[in-house]
Amino acid sequence: MKETDMEKDGTEQPIFSTRAHVFQIDPVTKKNWIPASKHAATVSYFYDATRNVYRIISVGGNKAIINSTITPNMTFTKTSQKFGQWADSRANTVYGLGFASEQNLTQFAEKFQEVREAARLARERSQDKTELTNPALSITAQQIVPSPIISANGPGDEKLFRSQSAEMEFSTERERVKKMLSEGSVCEVQWEAEFFSLQDNNNKLVAALREANANVEKWKKQLSGYQEEAERLRLRVAELESKSQSQSTLTATDQESDLTERLQDLEILLKSKEEEILQLKGHRPELTELESERDNLLQKLRELEDRNQELEKELQKAEQGLNETHLERERIKEEISRAGDELDIKICQLNELRLGLSQLLESN
Repeated sequence: MKETDMEKDGTEQPIFSTRAHVFQIDPVTKKNWIPASKHAATVSYFYDATRNVYRIISVGGNKAIINSTITPNMTFTKTSQKFGQWADSRANTVYGLGFASEQNLTQFAEKFQEVREAARLARERSQDKTELTNPALSITAQQIVPSPIISANGPGDEKLFRSQSAEMEFSTERERVKKMLSEGSVCEVQWEAEFFSLQDNNNKLVAALREANANVEKWKKQLSGYQEEAERLRLRVAELESKSQSQSTLTATDQESDLTERLQDLEILLKSKEEEILQLKGHRPELTELESERDNLLQKLRELEDRNQELEKELQKAEQGLNETHLERERIKEEISRAGDELDIKICQLNELRLGLSQLLESN
């Protein structure tokens, strides 16, 4: 029934209205919420005087997105500061409302309690009317057989006493039977309502328990997978760190030792040449010999210069190799940092999973 039709009818009037975002539970997964409207819609409590029932109705566009009849067994639950939900077994769904403020949610929840109590009283009054109009309560005098009465008076008073006693006993018996039938009918209705309510709650609890067990098993598998991946990342980080340290240490040490040895060789060679020069000066040979020796020395000096240039080239190559080693070291550091970030993300996910498990265990 559309909202405009209900207002024209006059038998169902709104008693409270508010605005909220309407959601319905996913009928397949029973976990996710599906928005019933793109924007906030008007949600109202209606009272149907003809059928003496209360309903929650919300219209989005040209269709009713909420049409829930309130029963005494329904419960409105606040799941957060601005969100609440209730289950409608007749519609076989769960409705959720998202409010703009906590005050609006509180007002809606309080009105839900009032309307549920009013629905309970209306059901009890309806049951009382049904019991009073029950044909089983119209018991005739032929259905109740009075018990025989023995009088101690004379023969003239016996008939009057029997008549009055029979009438009084008939009235008392009729009231007693009415009371027994009334109490039995009320108890039977209450027991039947409680039985169906307990059966419905039991089915919901069994389904929730099965779903919780399945989720726990799934989360256990995810947790073990995350733990294995975290352990693998730790081993990878340790391996990269050890490899980087060993490579950098070995490369730098080898190059430094080679350069040191070469420099020492050059210094020894220079000292030996200087000693030769001093020895030549001390001996004071002839000029020709000195010139020849000078030429030889010059030749050796050129060779030494060429050797020095080669050593400089080798030194440049060594420095270039050292720079490449530094670059490789920086790359390994970046890879280690990236692996550490991934490890932090996995640890955060593990913490969130642990919190989810704790909340699930507490709710169970």
